[in-house]
Amino acid sequence: MHTYRSHTCADLNKDNVGETVRLSGWVHRVRDHGGILFIDLRDHFGVTQVLCDPDSPVFAEVEKVRSEWCIRIDGTVKARDEGLVNPKIPTGEVEVFVRDIEVLGKSDELPLMVFGDQEYPEETRLRYRYLDLRREKLQRNMTMRSDVVSSIRRRMWDKGFREYQTPIITASSPEGARDFLVPSRLHPGKFYALPQAPQQFKQLIMVSGFDKYFQIAPCFRDEDPRADRSPTDFYQLDMEMSFVTQQDVFDTISPVIAGVFEEFGGGKKVDAPAEWAQISYRDAALWYGTDKPDLRNPIKMQVVSEHFAGSGFAIFAKLLEQDGTEIRAIPAPTGGSRKFCDRMNAFAQKEGLPGMGYIFWREGADGMEAAGPLAKNIGPERTEAIRQQLGLGVGDAAFFLGGKPASFQRVAGKARDVIGEELNLTDKDRFAFAWIVDFPIYEQDEETGKIDFEHNPFSMPQGGMDALNGDPLKVLGFQYDLACNGYELVSGAIRNHKPEIMYKAFEIAGYGADEVNKRFGGMVNAFKYGAPPHGGCAAGIDRIVMLLAEEQNIREVIMFPMNQRAEDLMMDAPSEPTAEQLMELNLRVIPQE
Repeated sequence: MHTYRSHTCADLNKDNVGETVRLSGWVHRVRDHGGILFIDLRDHFGVTQVLCDPDSPVFAEVEKVRSEWCIRIDGTVKARDEGLVNPKIPTGEVEVFVRDIEVLGKSDELPLMVFGDQEYPEETRLRYRYLDLRREKLQRNMTMRSDVVSSIRRRMWDKGFREYQTPIITASSPEGARDFLVPSRLHPGKFYALPQAPQQFKQLIMVSGFDKYFQIAPCFRDEDPRADRSPTDFYQLDMEMSFVTQQDVFDTISPVIAGVFEEFGGGKKVDAPAEWAQISYRDAALWYGTDKPDLRNPIKMQVVSEHFAGSGFAIFAKLLEQDGTEIRAIPAPTGGSRKFCDRMNAFAQKEGLPGMGYIFWREGADGMEAAGPLAKNIGPERTEAIRQQLGLGVGDAAFFLGGKPASFQRVAGKARDVIGEELNLTDKDRFAFAWIVDFPIYEQDEETGKIDFEHNPFSMPQGGMDALNGDPLKVLGFQYDLACNGYELVSGAIRNHKPEIMYKAFEIAGYGADEVNKRFGGMVNAFKYGAPPHGGCAAGIDRIVMLLAEEQNIREVIMFPMNQRAEDLMMDAPSEPTAEQLMELNLRVIPQE
């Protein structure tokens, strides 16, 4: 018999009754039923109930074991009595009578229990992550993550892609976040950087004549943490293709993403890629208040400025006299009660706005009537025009926000999500995808008037050089994101592969040719030697698994995550270097005052 096990803790069933078996695993829990000891023995694969009574030659040894001790047992498989069968586990029809036991590893008193669903502070969970990972939910999440990556790889190979690895130690290349710098021992005073993404290398692979590339790539960014973002490192499906248009990229990656969600989505509806909407960045901002909309919620915001211009509601009327302002309405079907409207108004105040105006429609003495402070101020004609524009009726409501869109858009988008949730308008049994396209390349600082890149500077401008000779704020890029259920899953672009267009694009943002050569010299030089048109994208592995596992925090699907302060409490990182290490690297740490 094998040294540690003849079967896993998920293998045994009625066909094994009478056999002598060997199992190894962890003591999930111990129950004493009047002198008979029952142990739920757990390994990665499942749980088997083992039992021991005073007739066993090792009863005294079994009495000593405690939760999370790692043990090996030999025993005889027995059928459970019919009334004691546990249909919830594969081994629920049998149990093993213990005839021998070996303690493979004792456990100290546990800082957190593996059995059960108790909640523990995040600090405790991360400090003892190896115990946290023994819990059923995290075992399930990590297994799913591995299976998702495997599925993605198979699907990419099936589409004619090959996986190539790009460097982990490279040059600093600002791409929207802070670099992690690595000091060079051989070149004192100089630093490498961990790549924020394989962006430049994958483009160079295309210049090198390879037609398709993908990689499950580690990426490193020194970012502030969020619930849906790791503060240090993450993994992405990175891909690039030569001689392609934007639609070619969509047609390639969409079936891969859809297939993964169909395979691991637990039966939730996944729209066919041909049905995925393509929404311009400006329309997404207008309709949903975000460039990563949750389309499970059918609500679309609309501009209703004309109904408030010169109206009796002075706050909005005066706002509209200023340049660049507008009034937006958030329709709320079935939200037509004063209680709900007051609750949403309080929500806006918690988000830092003065409030949120509203109108709701109800049955009145002479038919349908509009109610609420706004209705009284603007009168029945304007109120009716708003109702008709929004397609609302009795029992419905609408909420209003005004000013420059940048000042209220985020809250409006959040309010739309809350309304959809509270009124049960959001379809929870669905993954809803949409491509967000036509991103503006430039933005203007309102205070200084300076033009700078709003999005990826490596994107090909729509219209090429001709577009760059016009108003920069009207220049759109061949850049795109894929949104799903309120999260950005994929981001990519058709690349700017022509040096003259790249120099011009950076010149508009205030970067001269010397600066471009200094920052991106390797890539720009390569483009001077017959670069093909190319494009691609990257899909966030962690975020995909977070959605599939129905988790709200990305740390629940990462094996060894950092905490909110980018600290590894288990390994005590970051840590202070020794004096010898600093001397070898020609570095000195200056204490902060």
